Amino acid sequence: MEKHELEELRDRVPCAAVLERAGFTIDRKESTRRAVKYRRGGEIVIVIHAGRGWFNPLSDAKGDVFSLLAHLEGLSFVAALERIASLVGFVRKEPVWMRAPRRIDSLSSVVDRWGRRRKPWPESMTWRYLRDERSLPESIIRAAIGCNVLREGPHGSMWAAHRDDGGTIIGWEERGSEWRGFATGGAKVLFRFGVADAWRVCVTEAAIDAMSLAALERIRQDSLYLSTGGGWSPATRAAIRDLAARHGALLVAATDNNAQGDIYADRLMVLAREVRCMFERLRPSAQDWNAELKARAKGHWEGEEKKAG
Repeated sequence: MEKHELEELRDRVPCAAVLERAGFTIDRKESTRRAVKYRRGGEIVIVIHAGRGWFNPLSDAKGDVFSLLAHLEGLSFVAALERIASLVGFVRKEPVWMRAPRRIDSLSSVVDRWGRRRKPWPESMTWRYLRDERSLPESIIRAAIGCNVLREGPHGSMWAAHRDDGGTIIGWEERGSEWRGFATGGAKVLFRFGVADAWRVCVTEAAIDAMSLAALERIRQDSLYLSTGGGWSPATRAAIRDLAARHGALLVAATDNNAQGDIYADRLMVLAREVRCMFERLRPSAQDWNAELKARAKGHWEGEEKKAG
């Protein structure tokens, strides 16, 4: 098959067709327009590049539609090619991701867009979202605002800053009642909250979890709370490595209590061995730190109600 024929086949058969035929479904809650997450049991595949590319966040596997089929079924390239050709014209049952692209002033940098957003203020929509839906204490919200890591997003959502090693805003996690995403055009490195030069470095998978762990620990003064935003780019790894390589550092894998969290923890353990720093796995009792914070907050209020009764 000629090169132009291969390219035409790639264009005509998106990765989504292969995944749906294999029994995967879209996780809409954790998908964005640019990165659609598919699940099949404990397996995860994220489709990118308008359906032409994919990667597995739990491993280094990635590629195009041909390598996806080979990855899923262990096929040779020739066998995968034949199977892909049979999917031309396949009508997907799953509707395509319908979220409309957000309109962004092309002349505005990530920093400018961040700067145009207000910090949350008491009783603002974002403040209420963090306090009422996420159970974050107001002391934590105020501390995060004081560290200049929070902004008011659209419709009461939260923006949580990711910075590079020089402190420049390069992107932000976006979380709201009905929305989960990352800054368009931004890059994931690390959300940082706490004492910048702390010897105890706690790595979580989401800014909400970083702040929730800080709340549960009452913001330990020896700790820096980080979030990878669910990513593991070379820049993220390098930033964590630099922090772990400091003299006397303790690298804490405070990732989720599930298979994906364990994979992240294993990566952090390997990194800790590389730089010869101390390592600890800190596992929430619930699935993640925010779920644990909510459970404890609910238990506290139930206890108070019993006392009042």
